Amino acid sequence: MAVSIRAADPAAHPDFFGEVTGVDLRAPLAAVDVAAIEAGMDRFAVMRFREQPLDDAQQLAFARNFGPLELATGDIAQGAERRLSMEVNDISNLDKNNQVMARDDRKRLFGLGNMLWHSDSSFKATPAKYSLLSARQIPPTGGNTEFADMRAAWDALDAETRALVRDLICEHSQLYSRGSLGFTDFTEEERARFAPVPQRLVRRHPATGRLSLFLASHAGAIRGWPVPEARMLLRDLTEHATQPRFVVAQTWRTHDLVMWDNRVTMHRARRYPADQVRDLHRVTVADSAPTLEQAA
Repeated sequence: MAVSIRAADPAAHPDFFGEVTGVDLRAPLAAVDVAAIEAGMDRFAVMRFREQPLDDAQQLAFARNFGPLELATGDIAQGAERRLSMEVNDISNLDKNNQVMARDDRKRLFGLGNMLWHSDSSFKATPAKYSLLSARQIPPTGGNTEFADMRAAWDALDAETRALVRDLICEHSQLYSRGSLGFTDFTEEERARFAPVPQRLVRRHPATGRLSLFLASHAGAIRGWPVPEARMLLRDLTEHATQPRFVVAQTWRTHDLVMWDNRVTMHRARRYPADQVRDLHRVTVADSAPTLEQAA
């Protein structure tokens, strides 16, 4: 059966958020199927694969079709405190013993930053290309993930704002995003690891040529601007980009895998009961180079 991709909501979002059928991600993919998925990503930016009961090895093998993988250096838990391998980001509320974390657990409080709008690994010098998130256990209520189309958000900007932001360079760091929630409990090693990195505010997609905003809660400064003025502009742009007309929500089912292009989207998790297990595993494909080295 051939890979088939259609819009999940063709009336409201004909070119954003695709539904993929005709593929078993546990098996090796033919080159034609990999090419079809990449073409689907160029069009839809976010795609859902239902009924994919993957383990970590299978998820990693699928992700490697699309480029070199990141290590999970952005997770607060490192070394012996990790529950998963360094190739898999732990998007859960579980500790290393697979128990639901206490509400004041440091790892849980850091993880609440995933409920802010962001693009994965924009706080790294070379940010993420694709993220692939696999649902292993889902709470009975809440915990959806929302995605915002940053291509459409750029297209809807007025000419004056486009000219203002076109060549701006932002600085991204998890110190900014977590600090906005009041989480400042960083070690000196973590502060060095999360030091701000520069990113273009407007990016051009290498395959489609489309421009998009590159925003995230990790963005806390604009080079050459006073910090309050920079953060006000970034807040305004984020409010613009996350209007309902640009946003689609993923309501998770166990064994869903959702794949998205971080270069042209933002996303955020939504609230769920703190005492219920939410266990998702994310594998991340790295981009080709820092954004300042890519074509503007």
